[in-house]
Amino acid sequence: MASVHESLYFNPMMTNGVVHANVFGIKDWVTPYKIAVLVLLNEMGRTGEAAVSLMERRRLNQLLLPLLQGPDITLTKLYKLIEESCPQLANSVQIRIKLMAEGELKDMEQFFDDLSDSFSGTEPEVHKTSVVGLFLRHMILAYSKLSFSQVFKLYTALQQYFQNGEKKTVEDADMELTSREEGERKMEKEELDVSIREEEVSCSGPLSQKQAEFFLSQQASLLKNDETKALPPASLQKELNNLLKFNPDFAEAHYLSYLNNLRVQDVFSSTHSLLHYFDRLILTGAESKSNGEEGYGRSLRYAALNLAALHCRFGHYQQAELALQEAIRIAQESNDHVCLQHCLSWLYVLGQKRSDSYVLLEHSVKKAVHFGLPYLASLGIQSLVQQRAFAGKTANKLMDALKDSDLLHWKHSLSELIDISIAQKTAIWRLYGRSTMALQQAQMLLSMNSLESVNAGVQQNNTESFAVALCHLAELHAEQGCFAAASEVLKHLKERFPPNSQHAQLWMLCDQKIQFDRAMHDGKYHLADSLVTGITALHSTEGVYRKAVVLQAQNQMTEAHKLLQKLLIHCQKIRNTEMVISVLLSVAELYWRSSSPTIALPVLLQALALSKEYRLQYLASETVLNLAFAQLILGIPEQALSLLHMAIEPILADGAVLDKGRAMFLVAKCQVASAASYDPPNKAEALEAAIENLNEAKNYFAKVDCKERIRDVVYFQARLYHTLGKTQERNRCAMLFRQLHQELPSHGVPLINHL
Repeated sequence: MASVHESLYFNPMMTNGVVHANVFGIKDWVTPYKIAVLVLLNEMGRTGEAAVSLMERRRLNQLLLPLLQGPDITLTKLYKLIEESCPQLANSVQIRIKLMAEGELKDMEQFFDDLSDSFSGTEPEVHKTSVVGLFLRHMILAYSKLSFSQVFKLYTALQQYFQNGEKKTVEDADMELTSREEGERKMEKEELDVSIREEEVSCSGPLSQKQAEFFLSQQASLLKNDETKALPPASLQKELNNLLKFNPDFAEAHYLSYLNNLRVQDVFSSTHSLLHYFDRLILTGAESKSNGEEGYGRSLRYAALNLAALHCRFGHYQQAELALQEAIRIAQESNDHVCLQHCLSWLYVLGQKRSDSYVLLEHSVKKAVHFGLPYLASLGIQSLVQQRAFAGKTANKLMDALKDSDLLHWKHSLSELIDISIAQKTAIWRLYGRSTMALQQAQMLLSMNSLESVNAGVQQNNTESFAVALCHLAELHAEQGCFAAASEVLKHLKERFPPNSQHAQLWMLCDQKIQFDRAMHDGKYHLADSLVTGITALHSTEGVYRKAVVLQAQNQMTEAHKLLQKLLIHCQKIRNTEMVISVLLSVAELYWRSSSPTIALPVLLQALALSKEYRLQYLASETVLNLAFAQLILGIPEQALSLLHMAIEPILADGAVLDKGRAMFLVAKCQVASAASYDPPNKAEALEAAIENLNEAKNYFAKVDCKERIRDVVYFQARLYHTLGKTQERNRCAMLFRQLHQELPSHGVPLINHL
């Protein structure tokens, strides 16, 4: 954050007991809280090294900086913080403040007179140029500038500050006496902590310059790295409004208000705050040259650029393009190459659906490298890799490009882009169907983030890349039937990213998709249908596809076919190849369930061609699985088996548990169909092998609790055991089939037509 505007400190009046001693250019004033901090510093100087242990002194030194820079807090909170560091010193501070507040005005006068002694002597207690020394000198100077009436009001405010602290201490003691149960005590303590946290910045009126700078920089850092530790949106906006009430031209407060409104997706207020921020910057830079590197021209072009980014974030692409054109025009007039590079990057973002957008991107990367902008260059490389992944480039070329961008990250210490790069590798491996590699990359990102801390003890693990990695982990665990582990990951996501945070939509969609899949596995189509609305609200294309899947499962073939055809046209238009292939597979399944397997073959071949072209290995294997099933229906099981040998290895290596079960079930069906022409000894051997594969398929289906498919498997096993003359095993499978058949609805679809 830039330094706070000087006009914040223009008001020499007193508000809520706070004496503004800045009439002569002083940027700080004396408050009762700061008198308490001065007492703490004085007691630390008077206490010998022998009386305070080394660990206690170290904790006190760590406590001092936030006390000097932070906003005023209540006396009770201050006592608590000092007591946690050094109980003995807390008692001395409490006695000293009590004597001053319950004494006379001359006690406070004498206290400030004695403060100057800290700098005297050949070895003074405090150096004048140290952080503590500067604070003491500011306070002494501010106090010396006060008139007698202002000194009296300050002393009255100190007495009130002390009385409020004593009253809260008594209330806390009564609360502990009346609260007998441990759970109630814990709840009341948490409520007290929250109330103090929101009260800290507003307990004593307007903030001084340093307090305002510290407050704004701290909240901005928290919003970027760990949003959950920042003030809630309503409380933060209240404090910002309080700052702006004393100085409407406080530019940085307007910018933090803009960031705060972005959290709650308030487009009107965020636009309003952003425009006010640049208006104030223009006012402060009016004396600079109008079109130079600083001043009026710079503020205008970056205002237009930020406005374009804001509109793009909310999906207002036409307004974003107009604002971007304005930024480009002003930047060209000013010959600002850095601004032009940012504009070029946003031009790609607005036009990335066009076929020639990669030309813009490549040009942007070259220019960014030429002008020494590693951040923009790296973002350009990442976008280029993403675009080429969707275009079907080989994984080794993409990983080589990401390796080059990683070199930039480590060279320039761009930790945020390192996280984005690893999250992108996770997504690329999942796109190509390599779940093991995706899992490895996601865990690598989580390990890196857990070790790297940023300012104020914040763990930099609440960024978008962290949320993406956790969502991938949850989905990968759910695919393998580890629903308890997936629930734990989602629970952690909900704690890290509350529903009102900007990245919450990621885990919301992930959670809805996992619940939908579980409901479909369990045959609860009514429950899956109710989840479609939530998925559609978060991702319209995914929601329409899931709706078609539910309709198909409910045998509403006509409605499902209409929906799938509309979705297919839409996905082809927006070039969502992955969804196009999924839709084609659903259309093929709809055809063979309608007893039209010959019509399904061209659709499956089209899906296979797209999978091969874009190197989507897992979708290609799934398409081959469906082709084998179509050949089985058409009565050529031998060719179906040969096709299965091509597809089954990637599915067993990286596939979801449900797909592994489907593959093994299909192998068993093909083995049984092929054995029809065998002689009796070979036929019995083939049927035994089929039963083994059915057992494996049943184990896979049991992991995801897919009772409908287990029912199909045990029915098939019962028929095979009957053919082999194994009565006991047949009866056991038949009894299990009957239990599942009574529990689950039957849709009248022949078993052979259900993959």
